[in-house]
Amino acid sequence: MDLENICSQIGDIAKQAGQFIREERSKITPEDIELKEKASLVTYVDKNAEQMIVEKLRVILPEAGFVTEEGTAGQSGETWQWVIDPLDGTTNFIHGIFPHSVSIGLIRDNIPVAGAIYEVGQDELFSAWKGGGAWLNGKRITVSGSSRHEDVLLATGFPYYSFEIMDKYLRLLGFFMVETRGMRRMGSAAVDLAYVACGRFDGFFEHALHAWDIAAGIILVKEAGGKVCDFKGGENYLFGREIVAANTNYFPEFFKKVNELLG
Repeated sequence: MDLENICSQIGDIAKQAGQFIREERSKITPEDIELKEKASLVTYVDKNAEQMIVEKLRVILPEAGFVTEEGTAGQSGETWQWVIDPLDGTTNFIHGIFPHSVSIGLIRDNIPVAGAIYEVGQDELFSAWKGGGAWLNGKRITVSGSSRHEDVLLATGFPYYSFEIMDKYLRLLGFFMVETRGMRRMGSAAVDLAYVACGRFDGFFEHALHAWDIAAGIILVKEAGGKVCDFKGGENYLFGREIVAANTNYFPEFFKKVNELLG
């Protein structure tokens, strides 16, 4: 399997979907916005972008199944699966703010092996494949080297529908607000992970995520030299709805604190 070539193709597809999203942004009206569940929005742009991506991916790897946010594919696969978020950051998109992104990951036996994330606002294409490193617009990227709380900038996502650990989450946020350079909540988990991969963020954690939010970001962080785990330190992060990601130097201290309150 030529993962480098596949990664190049999915990067092109992500950019094409991103161009469609960019063109449609000014056309969205309140009547186009649907509520899937509490605080979870969707528009025709999400659905049409996903259909466009699925059709193009079928050509690359016909035997692969699909795990998609909007459920347009209807095809399962035993070994290979595409994991797609056609518009990560829909609420940002609807409100006319960035970031929002296209995220396409390829997994083999539930392990990410290639992925691309296209951030629409800055025209940035992040890509990675197993053994091939991580890249931003064709240039090699690596995670940061910071190791102390006082030197890091962190990212997270705020719970918007799953509030069972809210009190613990707020305690953790409070610790990082005091001890680090700051916290950011960008509104796109895919972009958060891409920013960890290129060193803009030193670490990221979130719960109540879906596989399509993070599949491409996982391979990006790993190939950029970072580490990923769940809140307990295990590997149940792709479908386990929780993730911790950081550069290698900071990871021990970062994980220790996340695990202490959320593990």
